[in-house]
Amino acid sequence: MSIDWAALKAAIEVPQRFVLTSHVRPDCDALGSELAMAALLRQMGKDVTIVNDSETPQHLEFIDPEGEIKQLGKDISREEIQNGFDAFMVVDTSAWIQLGEMAEAMQEFRGVKLVLDHHVSQDDLGGEMFKDPKCEATGRLVYDAAKAWGMTITKEVATVLFTAIATDTGWFRFPSVSGSTYQAIGDLVDAGAVPSEVYGNLFENERLERVNLRGRILSSAKIIHDGKLAYSMATQQDFAETGATPSDTEDAINRTMAVTGVEAAILFVELPNGDGVKASFRSRSSLDVARLAQQFGGGGHVAAAGALVKKPLGEVVSMLLEATERAMR
Repeated sequence: MSIDWAALKAAIEVPQRFVLTSHVRPDCDALGSELAMAALLRQMGKDVTIVNDSETPQHLEFIDPEGEIKQLGKDISREEIQNGFDAFMVVDTSAWIQLGEMAEAMQEFRGVKLVLDHHVSQDDLGGEMFKDPKCEATGRLVYDAAKAWGMTITKEVATVLFTAIATDTGWFRFPSVSGSTYQAIGDLVDAGAVPSEVYGNLFENERLERVNLRGRILSSAKIIHDGKLAYSMATQQDFAETGATPSDTEDAINRTMAVTGVEAAILFVELPNGDGVKASFRSRSSLDVARLAQQFGGGGHVAAAGALVKKPLGEVVSMLLEATERAMR
């Protein structure tokens, strides 16, 4: 479904003070989309503040060199959000559970509420929804908005949008990629994005703790369902002994998908402070992991999805593996 960019522009015409947010444990699509949308809004003369529930993961701090992105409760309060802004925009999610404590901030908010997203699943966030689940990344949606509105794409905007699109397409290897993806990417490169620099920041700048955690995840990988389903996990013990954090698990699941014959994979991440288990799903078969994740309060895309289940690790592993195998039959 295509987005009515004129309608979105009309919705942001009147408000002057915007707060932007995205999902917990933000990835590059979330962060890049926030930063790029903030830049576009400022070109329109708007005041913009980006506030997330979670801090920016250490390995992704390069995307925000000025430290513009604030964290709720540390840099700004819910009360300040209620009193300081007249528009609230969510990008790259449309699920309450993915907003963390920013969900309560949005529920309390009395101004204009807008959502820009590309995920299949959604909740009613009480705002005007602008969604295209066929789009490869929310960063691509922000790019399309910039082109539709005749906005200037600076080198800084081009870089964060390139990063958003490149990562959410698995560096252009996912089925969501089309010829128009490369046309957009070419435009962003012409505007100043440097692919080698982005790749270096993402994949050639690893902390040893992250590398050691990746080794544990891969060494604990198992294959079931006649070799078609791979799964692995990262436990609290793994984090304690490696010094890594849950955000260091990002992209690890894709390595398990490299095993010959594997059609789907699940990565279980035991979160600290009894916050439950984050399950990431991947599929390269007819298995719709978005539908599977929805059974456990999550969502996402047909080939990539996630869910947060607030139960003990062992119970979550058994429950989700059973459901996945059932769906694969």
